[in-house]
Amino acid sequence: MADEVLAAAAQIIDGPTDELLVRLSAAAAELIPHRAVAQLASQCASTPITTHGEPALAKAITGADLAGLLGTVTAGHPWQGVVPIAGAPHPVLAVASDRAPRGSVVVFIRSDETPTDAAATLQPLWDLVTAHMYQLTLEREPGALAQNRAVAKARADLAAELGEAHAATLATLLGVLRNQRVDADAARSTAVELALNGLADLRTDTRRDRVWSGEEPAGKAFERLADSLRALLRHGPVDLELDAPGNDRLIPAGVAHRARVAVRSVVLAMLTQEHVRRIRVGWRWTGADLQATVRDDGPGRLEDVLDLGQLAERLRLHEDDLDLDAVPGWGLTARITLHAHETAQPRTITPDPLAALGTRELEVLERLAQGQRNRSIADELHISESTVKFHVANILTKLAVTSRTQAAALYHATAAIQV
Repeated sequence: MADEVLAAAAQIIDGPTDELLVRLSAAAAELIPHRAVAQLASQCASTPITTHGEPALAKAITGADLAGLLGTVTAGHPWQGVVPIAGAPHPVLAVASDRAPRGSVVVFIRSDETPTDAAATLQPLWDLVTAHMYQLTLEREPGALAQNRAVAKARADLAAELGEAHAATLATLLGVLRNQRVDADAARSTAVELALNGLADLRTDTRRDRVWSGEEPAGKAFERLADSLRALLRHGPVDLELDAPGNDRLIPAGVAHRARVAVRSVVLAMLTQEHVRRIRVGWRWTGADLQATVRDDGPGRLEDVLDLGQLAERLRLHEDDLDLDAVPGWGLTARITLHAHETAQPRTITPDPLAALGTRELEVLERLAQGQRNRSIADELHISESTVKFHVANILTKLAVTSRTQAAALYHATAAIQV
């Protein structure tokens, strides 16, 4: 198989970069028949998504359709399932690689859902192609590369905010229309009012919220979030519990804004699940970091809220963190940590390479270093297997390693030094 992979990789990377996906599709055609193929790479601002295949289908594929896979599909663990594209479900095979700092995903849109064993060959092939593409970006002028990443971050922020605003309005409208306690005339009147308010929000409140200068009291900043969540959940069956910050210290407006967008994104994702009846939201401002926590009482399956992968990737662009714990039968907990880079004190350089990991990530890494597989780790920590995969992906990113083996080796080396 190694010879086949190397031969295919040579065929793919030998030619103009803008035709790379065409060559990949041709090389993989016999291995995995597909209707279209798409590549998503978060570090590229000019073309964060490229597609090739049946014209109508390839044209319909958007970054919004696939961005969740970038933050959710773990390198080395190809994913087969169904993804909505242009409003219709499509069977796909997604292969992620961590051979670039922010990863990349290639998605084959297939004709049927029959499981395939092609992933065993496609994984090393995509790793080689990703490494090649990343090397090309390193050879570019440093200034151009930095500008490219800045544009990517700004584009992701703006798209996320607009998408979240639209989603919040639509979710509120649906809550009204589905409410059996409201008669038709009242529902129509309320829906019209909500739609008008949504338009006004897009024109005024969002622009005002995006002013990232100055500071505001933490309590006032949280109350603005609370008001938007109350409006979102007012007409639905979900109860909202709020845990306001324990102090009113001044918080940078940019940090408060990012927190509101992130928390609303998590709440909207949680509402897509069945049997959610309660969501609790709180945050704490330490003076350097804002730590927001969102909990629900839903089914506790991370695969039910695939869109949170998009949020995780977006937060990484700001060097912020999203930590998820999904406990089957008990619910989902999302912990968001946002750093106030403009006001925080310089971070102390530490010889401990594991210092960047959170408590849950350290627990996962310890068991990974013991040779346990994802299922065993999930059972022992009482979380879902998909949550373990999410933590492993974060661990690899934070430790700047490309495999579970390297992460385990770093863990053992650090433990030996500390003894």
